[in-house]
Amino acid sequence: MLSGLLLAVWMAVGATTQQVPETGQGPAVVQPPPTIAAEGVPAVPLALARGLSRYQNIRSATFADWGPQAASGALEGEFRQAPMIVLTRFADTNQVHRVDFAGGARSQVSFHPERVTGAQTRPGHPEVLFEADEGGAENYQLYLIPQTSGEAVRLSDGRSRNMGPRWSPSGKLLAFSSNARNGRDMDLYVADPSQPGQARLFKEVSGSWTIEDWSPEESRVVAIEYVSINESYVHIVEIGTGKTETLIPRREAGAVPVAYEHVRWAKDGRSLYWTTDAASEFRQLVRLDLADKKSTVLTRAIPWDVEEFDIASDGKTIVLAANEGGISKLHVLDAGTGQEGPAPQMPAGVISNLKFQPATRQFGFSLASARNPSDAYTFDLNTWSWTRWTVSETAGFDTATFTEPALIQFASFDGKSIPAFLYRPDPARHAGKRPVVINIHGGPEAQFRPNFLGRVNTLLNDQGIALIYPNVRGSNGYGKTYLGLDNGFKREDSVRDIGALLDWIKAQPDLDSERVGVVGGSYGGFMSLAVQTTYNDRIRAGIDIVGISNFVTFLEHTQEYRRDLRRAEYGDEREPDMRVFLEKISPLGQAQKIKTPILVVQGANDPRVPLSEAEQMVAAVRKNQTPLWYVVGKNEGHGFAKKPNQDYLQAVEVLFWKTFLLGETR
Repeated sequence: MLSGLLLAVWMAVGATTQQVPETGQGPAVVQPPPTIAAEGVPAVPLALARGLSRYQNIRSATFADWGPQAASGALEGEFRQAPMIVLTRFADTNQVHRVDFAGGARSQVSFHPERVTGAQTRPGHPEVLFEADEGGAENYQLYLIPQTSGEAVRLSDGRSRNMGPRWSPSGKLLAFSSNARNGRDMDLYVADPSQPGQARLFKEVSGSWTIEDWSPEESRVVAIEYVSINESYVHIVEIGTGKTETLIPRREAGAVPVAYEHVRWAKDGRSLYWTTDAASEFRQLVRLDLADKKSTVLTRAIPWDVEEFDIASDGKTIVLAANEGGISKLHVLDAGTGQEGPAPQMPAGVISNLKFQPATRQFGFSLASARNPSDAYTFDLNTWSWTRWTVSETAGFDTATFTEPALIQFASFDGKSIPAFLYRPDPARHAGKRPVVINIHGGPEAQFRPNFLGRVNTLLNDQGIALIYPNVRGSNGYGKTYLGLDNGFKREDSVRDIGALLDWIKAQPDLDSERVGVVGGSYGGFMSLAVQTTYNDRIRAGIDIVGISNFVTFLEHTQEYRRDLRRAEYGDEREPDMRVFLEKISPLGQAQKIKTPILVVQGANDPRVPLSEAEQMVAAVRKNQTPLWYVVGKNEGHGFAKKPNQDYLQAVEVLFWKTFLLGETR
C-alpha cells in the first residue's frame, strides 16, 4: 500500500511558493503556501528553494489504457494503432492525457481540480472513465468524460468510497464496489452510464470485496474478498440476482491463509486465471477449469511473485511481469499449456499496468528505473521489439548520471538476512565518509523497489547523503513466510532489523555512523518513530510522515472501512493481551526518549492515519525541549499530492537534513 507513499511525498513532481524579497535585515525566504500550517519551522531560504526547482519539475507518465481505434483509415484486417491513455502532470496534479502515437504530444483530456488516480477507456465508446477524490480523503468518485471535448459526468454518488471499476466487455455496464450502504462494507454495484448516480446494489457483503473481471457473456463478475495481504477468497456473482458461487472455501482455524489476486476470465469463458501462493512461497499464475474445478499451475519455473498479467484478445497468449528481487522481468506463456517462450528483454526497472491492445499482439505498460522516470512503452510480440511512447521531461538533467542502487544484504539479530537498496553519492563530488538517511517504506507489507527517485536525487547529488531503503521483515516480494515475520506479537522484530542495519552502517568504511537520520511514511512513519525511541542515541534526527504513533488509538480512529483490514495485520486492540502489547510498542508511550530533532508531517484529511496521531505525538515530544518542526497539509490526506505543498515540504525536509544531519548553519 505505502511504499509509494514516501515516493509520492518526495518524488511526485513539482510548484511555486510565496517569496519574500531580500531586505536589509536578511536574505529572501520562502513562505508556506496558504494550504500549509507550519509550526516551529524556520524560514526557508529562497536560494535553497530555487536550487530544488529543477528537481521539482521532473515529470513522469503512467500508461493507463488503450484508447479506441480510429473508425476509418485502415483496410479490413490491417493493423490499426490505437492511441494511449496516460496519466501525467503539467499543472498541480496528475490528469488524463491522450497520446496518438509513439513520441506524440500528450493532449490533456481531464481538467479535474483534484488528482486523478486511475483511468480507463469505455469499450466500444469514445469515452474515458477516471477516478478522483477530494482533498486526499480517499472517497473516490467515478467520472465519465468524452475523449475529445465535454464536461465530466459523475457516475457515483459524490459521497461514498467507490473502488475497482470494471467495464463489461461491450461497455454497456460498469461494475464497482462501494461503501455507500453503511460507510464500512464494500458492496458490489452495477451502473448504466446513461443513468448517472443510479447505480444498483447487486451484492451486499460484509468486509471488503472488489470486482476483478466480467464473464464474456456479461451476466456475471468474479470478485475478490480481501481479508489481508495473506488471505483472500474468490467468488463468482450473478449481476441480476446476486447469487454467489464461492470458489475458495473458508480456511479452518489454524490453517495457513492463502492469498489470491488479479483474477481474469478466459476469453472463452470456460476458466479463470489468477495469481496465488496456495502451493508456493510465491504467487504463481494458475488456471482454474470452471467445469471440474481443476487447477493448473502455469509458472512453476518462476521462483518469484507473478505480480500482474494480461491475456491477448485471441485467448492464446499471456504476458506477465515477475518481481525478481525488486526488478521486473517479462515472461510470455502459451495460455493453454503454460509453455514459456523467449522472454522479452527490457531495460532493468519496475514494470506496471500491463495491457494488450485489443485484437493485436502488442501490449502497453509503464516502466521506471533509477535513471529514467516512469514512462509509457509498448512491446510487439510480432516484431519482437519495444517502443517508448512518452519521454518525460527531466528538467535538463542528464539522468544517465543519476545513482544506480546496490542491492545489499545484512544479518539481523536472529541471523535473518535482510535485503536493502543502497544509493551512494558520487565519491568524485563528495569525498570522505558520507552521512546516511535510512528510508523505511510503509504498508507494512510494501516493498521498496529501485524505482526513479526523482526529486530525492538532490540528497545524493547536492547534499552528498547516502540513502538506504531496507525491506525489513514483513515486506512483500520475498515469499509469504518473510511477509508474516512481523505479524501480531512479532511487530518489534522489524524495528530490531533497523538496529542491525545501524550495526552494518558502522562497519562500512565509506559511511558515517555518527551522522544517521531516519525517515518513513505511514507504517514507515511508525518505524521512523520507533527507531527514534529505541535507538535515539544512534541517530542524529528523524522525519515522521503520516505515521502511526499509537496502534490502539490508530485502530480506534482510522476509517471504519479499514479497521478490520488493519486488525488482521497489527492485531485486534479489543483483545486485552493484544491491547497491552500494542500500547507497549507504540512510540507515543516512549516519546520522552526522543532527544534528537524531529520533523512531523501530516495531512489534515488523512482517512488512514488520522491527524490525531500526529497531534498527540507532537504534544508529547514538545515536553522534551528538543527541536520539533511540524507541517500539516490542510487540503491533503495520506501524503501530499498537490505540487505547491510538495515543493514547500521538500524544501523544509532538505533544510531539516542540512541543519541537523549535515550540521550546516543558515
